[in-house]
Amino acid sequence: MSGGLSGDAGRSWWLREALRADPGEPAPPLAADRTADVVILGGGYTGMWTAYHLTELAPGIEIVILEHDICGAGASGRNGGFVNSFWSALPELCEMFGDVAALRLCRTAEESVAAIGRFCDEHGVDAWFRADGELAIASSDVQVGAWADLVIAADRLGIGDEFQVLSPAEIRARVDSPVFRGGVFTPHGATVQPALLARGLRRVLLERGVRIAEGAPVERFGVGDPAVAETAGGTVRAGAAVIGLNAWAAEWRRFRRALMVRGSSMVLTAAAPEKLETIGWSDGVGVGDYREALHYLRTTPDGRIAFGIGGLQPYLGHRVGPRYRYDERAARALVGDLHRMFPTLADVPIEAAWGGPIDVAGYHLPFFGSLGRGNVHYGLGYTGNGVGPSHLGGRILALRALGRYEGVLELPLVDGEPKRFPPEPIRSPGGFLVNHAIRRKDDVEDRGEEPNRLVDSAARLPRRTGYRLGP
Repeated sequence: MSGGLSGDAGRSWWLREALRADPGEPAPPLAADRTADVVILGGGYTGMWTAYHLTELAPGIEIVILEHDICGAGASGRNGGFVNSFWSALPELCEMFGDVAALRLCRTAEESVAAIGRFCDEHGVDAWFRADGELAIASSDVQVGAWADLVIAADRLGIGDEFQVLSPAEIRARVDSPVFRGGVFTPHGATVQPALLARGLRRVLLERGVRIAEGAPVERFGVGDPAVAETAGGTVRAGAAVIGLNAWAAEWRRFRRALMVRGSSMVLTAAAPEKLETIGWSDGVGVGDYREALHYLRTTPDGRIAFGIGGLQPYLGHRVGPRYRYDERAARALVGDLHRMFPTLADVPIEAAWGGPIDVAGYHLPFFGSLGRGNVHYGLGYTGNGVGPSHLGGRILALRALGRYEGVLELPLVDGEPKRFPPEPIRSPGGFLVNHAIRRKDDVEDRGEEPNRLVDSAARLPRRTGYRLGP
């Protein structure tokens, strides 16, 4: 396997390609104290979409974004590029919030998928946006029929036509793999080159006069009126603040029990369009299986396959360490999974491998709320599915920062209390062991075997205790 940390320099292939195409205008750290209407902590999708919506709603507003690295260096430039909504969670949403609220949430989030495509068109951002839908597949016998609750819920709500159940033969006619055993297709979904989207959004914000300070980690933050964010080079005082830190927010005491940090790893093949032709993968549909530590995969315009796995946890606790950026052992295992799924790609070189942290929420849904005197707002817990919902989240946070009302503020993701994870010393070792059991269970079932009772019981523990994690 070529690539690796030395080749990627700790960056994803997506980000390196985006910077090569256009490094963008410099955005130096603060060199003096500033005041602003809104200060935003985090230069990823949540922070930048919040700033974008703020400039749409209140042109001329003074905004400062503080980013500890460069925009797109975190989860926003490391993910698989799946622009999805919440349709795949429809049965659980109906159970949690009721049919009306669940449908409204799915449809509102679906509008964000289309809005991201329009943003790219209107601002000349070539982020490879393709709205070719999503294909959820069974990649082992035990996963067959995992879509039943979704199809039943959709039929009950009168939207059954939105989901097409496909036989193994029908699946393999679209993407041919010897392990695909059926699945379901929905047109609600798109793919992007995630770092190109992030860097394009950064460019638009700079053009609109938003002050972005990169290489400016926040050393102290004060919740008050004004909110105060201190960096090494200067302090920002603002009437409102937005926290969009993804997994890094788990290091804050306020969010420590609301988030677990897990990871995701990806590998990318060399360009091999002739190989894609042999397996019939001719479109940009995003593919994911029904493992708990799921595989997700998509193609690129030049004929590569980007192949990822979620649910990794190289550390105890909530620390975001370097193995989240790249884990050699995880990458090599992932290459084996890729070749199991597509044996004909075994001779195609792997050109890059990388990873990133995920901010896992107990209900597997993002949550939005406010702190202190109501002028500090947060959006967290995307659980690896934030490319599309972060656009909606940015709208919610912008409205909150401006003190304005729109119907999206009534969505059940707003002001709900996230499910808290257990306190230490149970939380860290317990989460680590459960996560390891989930992966063991998935791997055993991929081989057509049954997991032992202890592994199976540990993997199922989160669901049994009210978390929407695990089988």
